[in-house]
Amino acid sequence: MRTQVGIVGAGPAGLVLSHLLAEGGIDSVVVETRSRAEIEQTMRAGVLEQGTVELLTAMGAGERALDEGARHEGIELRFGGEGHRIDFAALADRAVWLYPQHEVLKDLIAARLATGADIRFEVADVSLRDVASDKPVIAFTEADGTPVELGCDVIAGCDGSGGVSRRTIPDDQRADHFRAYPFGWFGILVEAPPSSDELVYAHSERGFALISTRTPEVQRMYFQCDPDERVEDWSDDRIWAELGARVAGDGFTLAEGPIFDRSVIPMRSYVCEPMRHGRLFLAGDAAHTVPPTGAKGLNLAVADVVVLARALDSYFATGSTDLLDAYGPTASRRVWRAQHFSWWMTSMLHTDPAGSVFDLKRQLGELELLTATTAAATHLAEAYTGWPIEP
Repeated sequence: MRTQVGIVGAGPAGLVLSHLLAEGGIDSVVVETRSRAEIEQTMRAGVLEQGTVELLTAMGAGERALDEGARHEGIELRFGGEGHRIDFAALADRAVWLYPQHEVLKDLIAARLATGADIRFEVADVSLRDVASDKPVIAFTEADGTPVELGCDVIAGCDGSGGVSRRTIPDDQRADHFRAYPFGWFGILVEAPPSSDELVYAHSERGFALISTRTPEVQRMYFQCDPDERVEDWSDDRIWAELGARVAGDGFTLAEGPIFDRSVIPMRSYVCEPMRHGRLFLAGDAAHTVPPTGAKGLNLAVADVVVLARALDSYFATGSTDLLDAYGPTASRRVWRAQHFSWWMTSMLHTDPAGSVFDLKRQLGELELLTATTAAATHLAEAYTGWPIEP
């Protein structure tokens, strides 16, 4: 079996890349270890930058995001018992959409299958061979037990941080830039009306909290916790008391309701360099992860594959490898900007368990500067809503 581009992983990066390649007449096969149902039912939050929504719409996969997602033109920063709105529309003339990642994946899968795309779900034993040659191979076992060797011109590793693609790059030829934060997020899903029209990012001496939304009836909320926290140690009453204390002030109240999901999310930053090894190109979480504070994960994956798709279009049209050779450095510029923004938001809003009064007061000074000056607020608005996606 043979294709031009073998894509490992049917997440946002892999599916968007498959679509962009098809628009350029380039064949691809997507292999994925999970079932379609598992992908579409694994609930994950999603904040879509304006550029991501525009790209999905142009691809024919953005209609539900526009119709069912919530357009937000700002966020609220809460500290010192008061709320301060960052007006994206006024500062950057842009917006974001709240639309869960699993819904994005439903739309992308449906759009790809409607055009006859070759997506192999529930494969096993995936391995990559000969990636340093001009004839790389993806070996895997089909769901029915049939072994397959997929010959490719290029392999796109879009299989996330735990996938096989990153591990295929030899240790002595890969630099892993990693930071683990000394805290995590305790996340809940709750049946309740929204507590706010826009996302609320709260700083307090007790730690960070985020009040988000999923639908008009289901809300998503988080609060900073120890990364080793056990969810079973937190009763509903204890959760509501903690969240309420962190967002308290100027009459703000949480809309409470039955909690039907709770989990602890670790906070990490990671970048793999280089993003290429031979004919293997990494994209999305296979190449980098960011803490969720800056809402950059899915959007960064999409930006990666826009760059990669343009490079592959050039390669297959002309035989030139110039843009393929430039893929890693080009994509990395946005990656490190997003890493900085995510780190900045995280360090500004979270309480360091080993921090001092000095650290707390420095954070408050930074937040006051951010909410009192147009220049600082504009930087946040432009970064949060997303820099233009440039190939």
